[in-house]
Amino acid sequence: MTQYSVTGMSCAACSARVEKAVSAVPGVTSCAVSLLTNSMGVDGTAAPADIVRAVENAGYGASLKGAKRAAPAAAAADELADHETPKLKKRLISSVAVLLVLMYFSMGHMWGAPMPRWLHHNSVGMGLIQLLLAGIVLVINQNFFISGFRSAVKGAPNMDTLVAMGSAAAYLWSVYELFTLTIDPMAEADLYFESAAMILTLITVGKTLEAHSKGKTTDALRSLMQLSPKTARLERNGEEVVVPAEEVVLGDIFLVRPGDSIPVDGVVLSGASAVNESALTGESLPVDKAENDKVNAGTINQSGFLRCRATGVGEDTALSQIIRMVSDA
Repeated sequence: MTQYSVTGMSCAACSARVEKAVSAVPGVTSCAVSLLTNSMGVDGTAAPADIVRAVENAGYGASLKGAKRAAPAAAAADELADHETPKLKKRLISSVAVLLVLMYFSMGHMWGAPMPRWLHHNSVGMGLIQLLLAGIVLVINQNFFISGFRSAVKGAPNMDTLVAMGSAAAYLWSVYELFTLTIDPMAEADLYFESAAMILTLITVGKTLEAHSKGKTTDALRSLMQLSPKTARLERNGEEVVVPAEEVVLGDIFLVRPGDSIPVDGVVLSGASAVNESALTGESLPVDKAENDKVNAGTINQSGFLRCRATGVGEDTALSQIIRMVSDA
């Protein structure tokens, strides 16, 4: 199964739309999209360029991850790191701060709050202040408008489209009403600048909570990925060579010293030891390994020296398959 990174998805409807678009590509036999990890697995004979084009035509972005050779554990774990929550927290704090000031000017008179003298009976001045403050909130949350209208143009409106339309309608109507006030200051006008800002702020609250929950969920995947060692000791031409673990190929002879993590799946050629497999199986007691026994990536050699032949590398290791199953669950 070829793996792709997908960007621009914000809800379950987005992942369903991506899956539908890719499934319609000639040569695709199956497609599974994960909103949790923003990734997609595709089986079939379709060219990667056709898959990426289908995703882009649906209003999202995609890039090929690379199939059989797994990315370094650190890089793969970094892909699952929660980069979104800190950004959303900054947006939320800024939005709330400006919204509170906006609410003071728009509704403060209802609470008897003191107002600057120059704003007394000055509807146009009050409206201009609200226009500016609401505009700041719109700029802070411009991602809703970029994502929403871009998806609408692609013919695939999403939740951001609804948020952007609701906020923009309230803001633009208030701008029109404020324009009528400039012509006739005595006219009655209904301004909804605070509503436009409130919509964006409340949705940002939901987005922040969702991102935080999603970040907690991916912690388990990151923990599994960090089990894989970064390097492997290979036997080449009678010498021991240390290479990145992702460069190990099938048939390579690798050496595992006491205390080392096993870099890939393999079979023991010589040596005997006890291997801690608790990270994969949950078994607290070490398992004895001898000649012809299988060993798995991510487990820890505790006592003896092992000389093994690689039988599963990259995404073919038991650890990678567990990570993939958890990711797709």
